[in-house]
Amino acid sequence: MNNNHIDEIKISIDQAHEPHELFGSLDENLLIIKDNLDADIILRQDEIIIKGKDASKAAEIIHELIKILDSGETLDPQKVNYVISLCKRGVSYKDSEISKDIICFTHKGKPVKPKTLGQTGYAKSIRTHDICFGIGPAGTGKTYLAVAMAVSSFKNKEVGKIILARPAVEAGERLGFLPGDLQEKVDPYLRPLYDALYDILGRDSTLRLKEKEIIEIVPLAYMRGRTLDNSFIIMDEAQNSTHEQMKMFLTRLGLGSKAVITGDITQIDLPKGRRSGLVEAVKILGNVDGIDFTFLRDSDVVRHPLVRKVINAYEEFERREEAEAAAGQESPAENKEVDQ
Repeated sequence: MNNNHIDEIKISIDQAHEPHELFGSLDENLLIIKDNLDADIILRQDEIIIKGKDASKAAEIIHELIKILDSGETLDPQKVNYVISLCKRGVSYKDSEISKDIICFTHKGKPVKPKTLGQTGYAKSIRTHDICFGIGPAGTGKTYLAVAMAVSSFKNKEVGKIILARPAVEAGERLGFLPGDLQEKVDPYLRPLYDALYDILGRDSTLRLKEKEIIEIVPLAYMRGRTLDNSFIIMDEAQNSTHEQMKMFLTRLGLGSKAVITGDITQIDLPKGRRSGLVEAVKILGNVDGIDFTFLRDSDVVRHPLVRKVINAYEEFERREEAEAAAGQESPAENKEVDQ
């Protein structure tokens, strides 16, 4: 790196990397950096010239991206956004143990591994605890990583069965009567679990293991009365479980089994007045030895970059509504005192 003066930095580009590998299709990675920092970035043959107030930070980010390419990884907008968020926190992507932990390989040979610090901690929590919770917003990989860990445990002969359960709760809709037999009625609620298994194991392998009852995908209500030994058990969308259902699920755990509970407490679809079993579990089990909680956040979102912005916008809106509601409750009391 060559500093001509404080607001201009030059970086030499290794000929081993094509500019499009670093900057992305139509320079989308470059535009992401510019959107996040006060810096002007110019590409000239074998060097990058950076100018502006945030030139030093932009140079640090570009060096991180080059290191990622040197290690054989590819860049995409999600990874670039995450590298930027880490650099702003003073953390190096390549020194953070991210992506060094391969959980398993999909049926197409693609490695499944954590993509963020939060996901890395989540995977470690699952490995080291027999009961663990993954709580966070949509798109943070809670379900997918749990399913990948279950598949890995099964392939390594650590468990003999994978059981995936989900509350059959509609997301603010009333779907009415659904045709078909019992399995066909509940399958729409369980589709996200099927999707994860299809992606990792392949459709044919999933259905074959399901026929042998090595994989079970069931509504949460069907878990009552069972003792589950030598199993990897996942409860998805746990924010829609009730107090009674959460207690029932957690007490199914048998010898040699592991349970992972995932959910997003900002998207509770229970009828008004019903308590969320996940929200209560955080309060009740937070200090129980052997049970671990991983709280993922918006920086761990690995879907489309706009998902993070949507989450932040909704959180800001809800904070404003709560503040306005609190102010509205205080006003009558204040007015009453004035009248007196």
